[in-house]
Amino acid sequence: MPDFCAAYGCSNQRSVDTRARGITFHVFPKTGERRRKWELALRRKGFAAAGRTMLCSEHFRREDFDRTGQTVRLRDGVVPSIFSFPAHLQRVCVSLTNKSIAKRSTTTSRSAEDNLPRSWSQDEPQPDAEATGLRGLSHKRQSTDHLYALPACPKAIKAKLEEASARVRKLQREKINALRREKRAKDSMQALLEELKEKHLINKELNFSTCSVS
Repeated sequence: MPDFCAAYGCSNQRSVDTRARGITFHVFPKTGERRRKWELALRRKGFAAAGRTMLCSEHFRREDFDRTGQTVRLRDGVVPSIFSFPAHLQRVCVSLTNKSIAKRSTTTSRSAEDNLPRSWSQDEPQPDAEATGLRGLSHKRQSTDHLYALPACPKAIKAKLEEASARVRKLQREKINALRREKRAKDSMQALLEELKEKHLINKELNFSTCSVS
């Protein structure tokens, strides 16, 4: 039974074609919190991974992989982060991302405020953080309505572009290597023809016909 990627809108399946494109497939973690994080990252209501449920490498960042060995592996603790969600799921993703960022930044902001000179923190008026945050969130929500199939955050978009660029460079290298192999084959054939001609083992008519084909 073929292995398919479980991500929303992804049609990749394990095949010779995807292998040639450098796409790898990775089984969900067996149990625990990391498996749950993978399931939640897919934004599929009621989704629960089975024993052979997989995600393809297009849903992970380049730095998530360990390519030092013969087999491409995911680094410990990574969670898929690159998806092509529809607009309504992107809004959920952005909302949850903003909450996570706000939670992480609260402690840092308080620490930075404590370290500010007293003249700055007391004398100069500070902007209304709540109002600014609401305006920013509103703007992000309006923007995500027009993103359609793009990932929800700039880092994910950048990672997607870098991956596409790397794939283009790989194809270009393969094309150059193929042209070089073709040239070497032609040169070898021409050298062989010259050698046979010198030894009178080939006539001019056959030589002309072979050169026309090459």
